[in-house]
Amino acid sequence: MASTAAAAGIAFRRETAWSEAVAAAILVAFLIAAPFVLYPVFLMKALCFALFACAFNLLIGYVGLLSFGHALYFGWASYLCAYAAKTWGLPPEIAILIGTGTAAVLGVIAGGLAIRRQGIYFAMITLALAQMMYLVALRVKLTGGEDGIQAVPRGHLFGVVDLNNEMNMYVFVLVIVLAALFLIYRIINSPFGEVLKAIRENEQRAISLGYNTDRYKLVAFVLSATLAGLAGSVKALVFQLASLTDVHWTMSGEVVLITLVGGLGTMFGPIVGAFIIIAMENYLAPFGQWVLVIQGAIFVVCVLVFRRGIVGELANRLRVQL
Repeated sequence: MASTAAAAGIAFRRETAWSEAVAAAILVAFLIAAPFVLYPVFLMKALCFALFACAFNLLIGYVGLLSFGHALYFGWASYLCAYAAKTWGLPPEIAILIGTGTAAVLGVIAGGLAIRRQGIYFAMITLALAQMMYLVALRVKLTGGEDGIQAVPRGHLFGVVDLNNEMNMYVFVLVIVLAALFLIYRIINSPFGEVLKAIRENEQRAISLGYNTDRYKLVAFVLSATLAGLAGSVKALVFQLASLTDVHWTMSGEVVLITLVGGLGTMFGPIVGAFIIIAMENYLAPFGQWVLVIQGAIFVVCVLVFRRGIVGELANRLRVQL
C-alpha cells in the first residue's frame, strides 16, 4: 500500500514537472517571437504587470493573505527608481535596485503591522497603509505631486547597452521578468513554499507542528512586496514616468483582477491574466470610459464560467498543474 502511494506520488510529481516545463517553454518561445509581431512597449507593460501579479499571487495564492494595498510597493518603487535615475543620474541597474529596496523596506514595515490580523482585517490594514502613502505621494516634492516624475532617462545598462533602443529595453525587461518568475517558482517549490501552503490550508495545524507562522507570513509578505517593487521599478524605466496612478488604490484593484482572471494559486495564471487585461486596456481604448464596463462584464463572465480562472480551469480539465 505504502509503495503504491509512493509510486503514485512520484508519477504525479513527474507529470507536474513535465507540464510546467512545457508551459514554460511555450511562454519563453512566445516572448522571444512576440516583439517581431507586437508592439514592444505593449509587451513590456504586460510583462511588468505579469510580474506584479505573480508577486501578488505569491501572497494570496500560496499563503492565503489578501492584500488590497500592493500599489504601495509598486508605486513607491516606481517613484524612487525614477527619482534616482533622473535627479541623481544613477545608471538603470542601480536605480532599479534602489526602487526594489524601497519596496522591501516598506514591506517589512507594513507586513509587521498587517500580519498581526487575519482575513478582512488584514486586507483593510493593507488598504489603509496604501492610502496613507498615496496621500504622502500627493504632497511631497520628491514625487512631483500630480505631475509625477516625467522624462525619466533609461540610460545605459552597465554603461554599455543603450536602453533607449526599444529592442534592447525589451530584452532587458524580459531577462529581469523571467529571472523573477524563476525565483518565484523556486520559492513555491521549496520547503519554505510547502510551509506556506500548509499555513494556507490550516494555520493551526502548522502551528501545532512547531512552525512560527507569523515569521513565515512576514517573509512571504516582504518577498511579495519586493517583487512588486521590482515590477514597479522596471515599469518606471519602460514608460519613463512615475505617477500617482501607480500608488492609487485602483492599481491594487487591477492586480487583484488580473490574478483572478488568470487563475489564483497557479504559476502561469497571473501572466495570462496580465496579457488579457493589458490587451483590453490598449485595444479597447477607443471606447473611452466604457473600457471599465467591458472589463467588469468580462470579469463577471470569467468568475461565472472559469471559477478557477482561465489557467486554473484549463489545468483542472487537463489534470495537470500550471
